[in-house]
Amino acid sequence: MKKYFEILRKCSLFDDIADENLMAMLGCLGASVKNFHKKEMIMAEGEPAIYIGILLTGAAQIEQTDYYGNRSIVAGLQPSELFGETFACAGVKTMPVDVVANEDTEIMFIDCLRITQSCSNACEFHRQMIYNLMKVVATKNLVFHQKIVITSKRSTREKLMAYLLLQAKKNDSNSFGIPYDRQGLADYLGVERSGLSAEISKLRKEGMIECKRNHFELL
Repeated sequence: MKKYFEILRKCSLFDDIADENLMAMLGCLGASVKNFHKKEMIMAEGEPAIYIGILLTGAAQIEQTDYYGNRSIVAGLQPSELFGETFACAGVKTMPVDVVANEDTEIMFIDCLRITQSCSNACEFHRQMIYNLMKVVATKNLVFHQKIVITSKRSTREKLMAYLLLQAKKNDSNSFGIPYDRQGLADYLGVERSGLSAEISKLRKEGMIECKRNHFELL
């Protein structure tokens, strides 16, 4: 487990946890690590919502598929980020979304109850972890609210510009990369890929943006 310490220190779940306590903590929580290949399902809709996942290496995304098979990307995941915590903490019986590997990944799994319930060993870090988990859930709620604001825009152009302006603010720069290809961005915004590509072309001709693959610049 020690080889993952560097990435775990960047994970919000372990904020203000001393390094000397980290190994004992992982043992107390029963943490386990599993490998997944690109396109493999990490968590599937309908599975018990009891685990919190931490992305250690690679990349993944949270997806939702409707009755007709239309896919929507809820969020992208990068190393040190958590997933599944909202559903596990809410007591939802089964996962309402899929988590899929975008490339070969390593994932750490922790049973949520091992965090939220009192430890028989009375570990000193437990209270700090519960506080950290509350912060993570609250932060995720803000992120999901931002997506609702973006996807509630009426047109593809408005949705795209709202997303790009948010990314520029997040990166504190008018030049930035996004974690999606064209299809992924279309799925995130809830629009058709052809319509998205057409709007990107129009914005480039109007001199409002420049882009190359997943890198954008607001002019």
